[in-house]
Amino acid sequence: MRIVQRFAVPAGLAVSLLSLSACAGVKTSVPQVNNYEEGGLGPVSAGSGSLFTLGKGANGNSGANTNLQVNAYLWRATLDTLSFMPLVSADPFGGVIITDWYSPPSAPNTRFKANAYILSRNLTANAIQVSVFEQTMQAGQWVDIPADPSIASGLEDRILARAADLQAAAKNMD
Repeated sequence: MRIVQRFAVPAGLAVSLLSLSACAGVKTSVPQVNNYEEGGLGPVSAGSGSLFTLGKGANGNSGANTNLQVNAYLWRATLDTLSFMPLVSADPFGGVIITDWYSPPSAPNTRFKANAYILSRNLTANAIQVSVFEQTMQAGQWVDIPADPSIASGLEDRILARAADLQAAAKNMD
């Protein structure tokens, strides 16, 4: 038994190393991602910012250039509209905003959570999708219940209206 253990570990290690070395010749490709101006209207230079300077130029000053891969007006409008709920995650490159649970003051035994997906660089009605989740307190436990679909569509309408206002304000500044 001892002899088997002595050879099993080095043999397993050797097989693992051979398997990994076989992967050395595999070529992988990463799709090239274009950076777009705010609003998704055209390309910007590669040096216009980084993950830590989102929405700022290479010198750190705020400018019109951003690395957003989604419509910047929809992004800002979504953040504005959902700002009453605690934010869990916001991915400006993927266009995903996830909130934490929120209980309205008028209904402390009910709570809501929202996920917003920006699906396009265009400012259109089908470029935003909001999913709303609802729970209610029953016997000391939060229980999932179906959320009223009008809540999600109402949030989408508010986001679209706010995005249109932001876009109009930006055009008036030009």
